[in-house]
Amino acid sequence: MAYKISEECIMCGACEGECPVGAITEGDGKYEIDPEKCISCGACEGVCPVGAPSEQA
Repeated sequence: MAYKISEECIMCGACEGECPVGAITEGDGKYEIDPEKCISCGACEGVCPVGAPSEQA
């Protein structure tokens, strides 16, 4: 399943630069992950300082 970024996002941009497939873009008040592009690698979750990205069940 694709990852999703929660409201905990602080807009630091760490996840966007880490995504190997370019699935993360700046959204309205938080970054967003395109579920069609996401390969569920977990790279975004590993670099987020607040734990905003998580895999959806």
